[in-house]
Amino acid sequence: MARYSIILPVKNGGNYLRECVQGILAQTVQDFELLVLENASTDNTLEILNSFNDQRIKIFPASAPLSMEKNWQRAVGLSKSEFMTLIGHDDVLDKDYLASMQELIAGYPDASLYQTHFRYIDSSGNVIGKCKPMELMQIPEKALSNFLCDRTDLMGTGFMMRSKDYEEVGGMPLYPNLLFADMELWIQLSRKRYMAVHQQECFSYRKHPSATTSSSSDLRFIQAFDQLVSFLRKLKNEDLKLAPVISSDGVELLRQYCQGITHKILRTPKAKRETPSVAQMIDKFREYGKELCDGKFEPLDYPKIKAGRLIDSNSVFHGGFLFFKKMYSKPVLKSH
Repeated sequence: MARYSIILPVKNGGNYLRECVQGILAQTVQDFELLVLENASTDNTLEILNSFNDQRIKIFPASAPLSMEKNWQRAVGLSKSEFMTLIGHDDVLDKDYLASMQELIAGYPDASLYQTHFRYIDSSGNVIGKCKPMELMQIPEKALSNFLCDRTDLMGTGFMMRSKDYEEVGGMPLYPNLLFADMELWIQLSRKRYMAVHQQECFSYRKHPSATTSSSSDLRFIQAFDQLVSFLRKLKNEDLKLAPVISSDGVELLRQYCQGITHKILRTPKAKRETPSVAQMIDKFREYGKELCDGKFEPLDYPKIKAGRLIDSNSVFHGGFLFFKKMYSKPVLKSH
C-alpha cells in the first residue's frame, strides 16, 4: 500500500484540474495514491482525469451533487494510507513536495501536523506573493497563538497529517463554504502533539479575484465565524493549557474580524442586506469578547470599528461610503 494519500475534491475543475493532477503525478517520491472526490461535474472533469490513464488515480464519484462542504467531508471514512494531504483542484504541488514532507516526517516523527512554506499565484499562474514565514517547530500553544493573531497563513491545501488523526478529529469541519474550517482542523491536529514546518516552498496556492471570502454572502460569513467562536469557546473550557492563549490572543482575532465583518456589511446597501446592522454586529462581538477573552475586548475602543457604526447609523454618511466604494474597491477580509 502507498505511504501517502493525496485527496482531491473537485467539481467542474476545468483546465486548472489538469495542471493540478500533472503536478501530483510528477512527484519525485512515487509512493502515493491520488483519491479524487468527484462531485457530479458537468464539464470535462472526468475526461481529464481518465486521460491520465494512471492506476494511482482512484475516482470516487458522488451519487448526487453535493455542497462543497459535504464533498470535502467524504474524505472521512475512505481507505487511506498512513499519511494524507488535501489539495484544492486549482492548486499545484511542486515535484519535491512529497520528498520534503518525507524529510520532515523523518526529522520529526512524533509531530501531528506537517506543513511547508508556499507561494500565492493568480488565475494565470503568476506568482503574486509568499506565505508568512513559519517557525520550524510549534507547540500547540504557540501554533494557536499564531493562528489567532494572523501570523500564520491558513489554507486547505498543503498540510499533511496521519490519516488516523484526521479520522479522530472528524475530518474537515462542516463550516458554511468551508470558511474557517481549515483553521479549526489545523488547531485540532496541532494540539494533538505539535506542528513541524519545512522551510522550503513546496506548492502554489491559487488566489482568484473572487475568492471564497469575498464571494460568500455576508450572512454565511457571519454564520461561519459564529461557528468558529463556538469551537474556541468549547476549547477554552476543555483545555487548560490553551485557555490562557484564547483569553489573551482572542482579542486580536475579534478585532480583526469585527472590523472586517462590519465593514463588509457596510459595503452592502441596506435594502439588499440579509444581516444584522453594524451596531448589532458590534454588540454580538462584545458578547464574543465576554465568552472568549473575559471581557477584555471592547469593539468601540478601535477607531475603524467605531467609525463603521457611525457611518451605518447615518444615511448621508452611508450613501457617501457606498459612492466611495464604487470608485475604490478592495477586499476587507482575508481568505482562510
